[in-house]
Amino acid sequence: MKKWLMLAVALLMLTACNNKEESNIESSVASNKETTVGYEMLGDSIEEADDVPKEAEKEILAAFDEYIASFNSKDIDRYINTLSKNPQGFDVNEDIEVAKNVFAQYDINRTASDVTIVKYNEEEAQVYANLDVKMTEIKTNAELNSSGRQVTVFVKEDNNWKVTSVYYIGNESQQ
Repeated sequence: MKKWLMLAVALLMLTACNNKEESNIESSVASNKETTVGYEMLGDSIEEADDVPKEAEKEILAAFDEYIASFNSKDIDRYINTLSKNPQGFDVNEDIEVAKNVFAQYDINRTASDVTIVKYNEEEAQVYANLDVKMTEIKTNAELNSSGRQVTVFVKEDNNWKVTSVYYIGNESQQ
């Protein structure tokens, strides 16, 4: 399989949660009717949100870690459990179908670094992370490595933090 096609699949999976088109990549501030991403993804500095209670910070970062780990483990039920029942940025059923297909065809390992809560209130949190993605097609063993920046938006649902939308921008240099 061509590297460009593998990259497209990787980006599709990384952004499957984001069905909002960004019209201005230069400003790179994604928004929908209810929320605005609190980080300009093309900037170099990452500013941590002020006044995040320690317990909430722990819960939000644990929810983000579980979101990444559940995807990497290819455990669809575990992955579904990280998603909001009423997401603002994606269709749950479509996302689940895409995940099932990707899990069947690829081994994907996403590694997050610089994980930072960049926006917070009691009902919503936005988590910035740099992502390194290693993707291997199971059938051919073809590999692709890529990286990018992502803001994952969480909402408080049934007293747990759940993914409601994802905004991702890939870095220009892909291997």
